[in-house]
Amino acid sequence: MASVTFDKASRIYPGTERPAVDKLDLEIADGEFLVLVGPSGCGKSTSLRMLAGLEEIDDGRMWIGDRDVTDLPPKERDIAMVFQNYALYPHMNVGENMGFALRIAGVPKDERARRVREAADLLDLTDYLDRRPKALSGGQRQRVAMGRAIVRQPKVFLMDEPLSNLDAKLRVQTRTQIASLQRRLGITTVYVTHDQVEAMTMGDRVAVLKDGLLQQVGTPRDMYDAPANVFVAGFIGSPAMNIARANVDAHGATVGSLAVPLTDAQLSAITATGSSTVTVGVRPEHLELGTEADGFPVIVNVVEELGPDAYLYGSAAAEAGGLQDIVARIDARKVPDKGDKVFLRVREGEAHLFDSATGARIDV
Repeated sequence: MASVTFDKASRIYPGTERPAVDKLDLEIADGEFLVLVGPSGCGKSTSLRMLAGLEEIDDGRMWIGDRDVTDLPPKERDIAMVFQNYALYPHMNVGENMGFALRIAGVPKDERARRVREAADLLDLTDYLDRRPKALSGGQRQRVAMGRAIVRQPKVFLMDEPLSNLDAKLRVQTRTQIASLQRRLGITTVYVTHDQVEAMTMGDRVAVLKDGLLQQVGTPRDMYDAPANVFVAGFIGSPAMNIARANVDAHGATVGSLAVPLTDAQLSAITATGSSTVTVGVRPEHLELGTEADGFPVIVNVVEELGPDAYLYGSAAAEAGGLQDIVARIDARKVPDKGDKVFLRVREGEAHLFDSATGARIDV
């Protein structure tokens, strides 16, 4: 096991001007489960492939433990990678697939069999060791791919969207198994996904990328409670945060004719920027049904009922100005009908504030 360090690592593909990964500075602790997340094309898979040695590093360095691996080939980095498409050999059974890398490395047959059995026990694959991949479900094939990585006993696991080919129910089940297994093994793991729900539920820490640049790294709770900028605020959280630009004066912030309640500390922080506008973000659970006297009008477009929760998707009336489409979590037992007019209010102190020019968070 070992730590991982990206030291201002960059990758520029030939024929492009903008780096796919731009001066990535990231430290991953020994035994940590770190998730790289972001939209398609943000550089997360490229970052993983740079760590694996499958992509060249054009600038900066890469470290695994105290070894500089920047110029080492993949086989000398002591890593194991789990791919999206499983990459199993169809003519080999499960046991042979899991032990293939050990056979190539010249590990004795008895030792090889022992390590395969141990990995199969961990992954509940003991009864499937003699089966071919075509006789397995998608989830079982993914566990075989995991087993093939485990038997190598690497310093670092690399996982590139390993759950993308699974159906929704199996994804939830398998991500729980992967997170639990990683904690039992204690092996440093870098996991790539575009699914922010996976990122929030699996990682010890989450790193958000956009256009090759690291936006924020922190615990899932840090990401949710204190997003570093407007992009992270809108990307992390499901449903997404409601975001609008507000005008600011000595009395507070307003979106159209809607007054946004701010604390004295928040108002002072905005005033210190010298700007007359601010970007306001409110999560759906921080909106609640109010009255005409203390809320703003919203026309209900649709309500998603999820059992314990319900999410109201609506259109704010014209007097709410920049707030057009809005989503709020409401009591699942008091659901309005489509087309109804309701009034929503923001809980005091729950608004997130961002600089209108830079998008950076305004801390209070």
